[in-house]
Parts: sequence; structure tokens; C-alpha cells
Amino acid sequence: MPVGHREQLLVAARTLLQERGYAHITARDLVAESGTNLHSIGYHFGSKAGLLNAAIGEVFEEWTEQLARIAMADASASPIERGRITWVAMLDSLAEKRALLLSYVEALAQAERTPSLREQFAEQYRRCRERVAALAAQSLGGDVRPDDPRCVALAGFVIAVCDGLSVQWLLDPEGAPDGEHLSQGLAMMWAASATFSASSVQSAQS
Repeated sequence: MPVGHREQLLVAARTLLQERGYAHITARDLVAESGTNLHSIGYHFGSKAGLLNAAIGEVFEEWTEQLARIAMADASASPIERGRITWVAMLDSLAEKRALLLSYVEALAQAERTPSLREQFAEQYRRCRERVAALAAQSLGGDVRPDDPRCVALAGFVIAVCDGLSVQWLLDPEGAPDGEHLSQGLAMMWAASATFSASSVQSAQS
């Protein structure tokens, strides 16, 4: 089955993001790499930035699915253990994703000034939260739905940790926390939350 211009452009964008970084790619670079034309960029993605952001989103959606498979491989793992497994797997893959992570950071600065690009990234985050919330529902079992407030909250927390961990690793790979540190911190927060809840109940009953 022939590959269309849209797919050719996405492949080209991913290659150039890896090789050159977001800020150094021109529309003509994308045309040359993909063997398409300038009209195809506008037709399928609206702009060069729209194409590059779509390619970044595609990479991170694939990465999310990869981490999800790793996290859910052991059906008996606790939520904290699944968090640790996910963060370790993420840390192990950051080196090969470094160029794309840097491109993502560069793209965020552009998105802040362009509402359409900002909405493009926001939609990618929405899809990511929905996917992680679905995994949380699967982990909790029973009749729990992905839109359960617990699943939504957990999805936001996991993504926030992953984003923060990525930025820390980019700036200070030696000093960034590892999976064990993160799981210990999560366990401490969990215990503190349980203690606070119990204390609140006792105070209310007094």
C-alpha cells in the first residue's frame, strides 16, 4: 500500500527532529527529506510547526504505550510498584529520547505564542491523561471507570512526575532522582495522606 504525503512528512519530521532539533528545521528541509512539497505541509498540518508538533506527539504517544505495556506486565504489582517500574523504564529510555525531549521543550516556547499550536499540545496531553486514567481503572479492577475521579487524579499525578523527571534529567542527569527514590517519595506521601485522613476523622468525632 503506497505511503501518502502525510505519513512521509511525519517520518521526515521525526528524522530531522532527532538529527537537528526543533529550532533548526525549515519547511524546505522537510520537503527535501520527505520527497513531498510545501503545499502538502499546509494541507495536512497547517504549518511547519503543526507538522513538527504532530511528529513529537506521535513519538510520545508511542512512548506512553511502551511504558504502559511495561507497567501492566505484572498483574500482581501494587500501584506503587507499577509507578516504580514505569519510572525506571522511562529513565532507561531517556538517553535515546534526549534529542526529541529537547525539541519538545523548544516547541513549548513556540506554542505559548501561537494559540493553535498550544491547543495542539493540550489535545495531546488530554489523550495521554485519558490513556493513563484507563490504565489506572484497569489496575483498580472491578467496575471502576477511567473517568472515576481517582483515576483522573492518578493520571495527572503520573504525567506530572514524568514531565518533571524528564526536565530534571535533561538539566542534571546525574542528580535526577531514580525510580527507587520516586517510589519511596510516593510511599511517604501515601502514608502521610493516610495519617492525615485518620487524624481528621478523629478530630471530627471528638
